[in-house]
Amino acid sequence: MDTEDPLGPLDPNFAASFKRDVRRPPCQLYLISPLDVGGGFPDRLARALDAGPVAAFQFRLKDIDQHEAARLAEPLQRICADREVAFIVNDSVSLAKRLGADGVHLGQEDGDPREARAVLGPDVQIGVTCHDSRHLAMEAGDAGADYVAFGAFYPTTTKQVKHHPEPVILSWWSALFELPCVAIGGITPANAAPLVAAGADFLAVSGAIWGDDEAAAVRAFGAALAGSGPAG
Repeated sequence: MDTEDPLGPLDPNFAASFKRDVRRPPCQLYLISPLDVGGGFPDRLARALDAGPVAAFQFRLKDIDQHEAARLAEPLQRICADREVAFIVNDSVSLAKRLGADGVHLGQEDGDPREARAVLGPDVQIGVTCHDSRHLAMEAGDAGADYVAFGAFYPTTTKQVKHHPEPVILSWWSALFELPCVAIGGITPANAAPLVAAGADFLAVSGAIWGDDEAAAVRAFGAALAGSGPAG
C-alpha cells in the first residue's frame, strides 16, 4: 500500500475500471545492465538487442570511478547507437554528460530533474524513480522528467527493495498523465502481463534477461508483450 504517500491509498476498484488508452504506444522493453559489464558482456548485449525490440538500455554500475565507467560504457553505447536503442546512464548526470548519453535515470537521492536538465540540455531523456508514491511521481513530472518509474512490483534479487506498489498505481498514472511510466522489479515473461494490462509503458528488466540466455529471454518478453496488448 502507499503508506508513505501523502495522497493516501488508491481505491482498488480503480484497476477494475481501467482500460489502456489505445493512443498510447504499446508497452516496450527497457533493459538494465547487470553490475558486471566487462569481459564478454558487449557480445551479450548485442545478442539481446538483436533478438527483438528493445526501447532502451540502462547502464547501471555501483562503486566505480567515472573514468573506468566511461571506458566500460563506450562499447555498449556504440552497440545501442547502431541499433537505435536509447542509452541511459543510471544515477550520474556527470557521466551522462561526459558520454553524451541519450538519457539519465535519477533515484530520489540523485538530484533534481531541473538541475539535470540544465546540465544535459533539452533533448536528453530524464527518468525518475518514484517507488510506490504518486506524490513523488507528480513532483517528478512537474520538475520536467520524461518518464517516471514505479516498483518493485515483484520480489527481486537485483537490489534491496523497500517499496512494493500494486499494479493499480500504473492504471492511475496512465489514466491521468500522458508522461510514460516504467514498471520495475522482478519482472519476467511469465508475470509481465498484469503490469502491461495495468498501463505500464515500459517494463524495466535485468535479472530475467542476464540470468540465463539473453536472446531467448528477449524473445520471450516480445511474445509476452505481443500477447498482452489492448483488446479489440
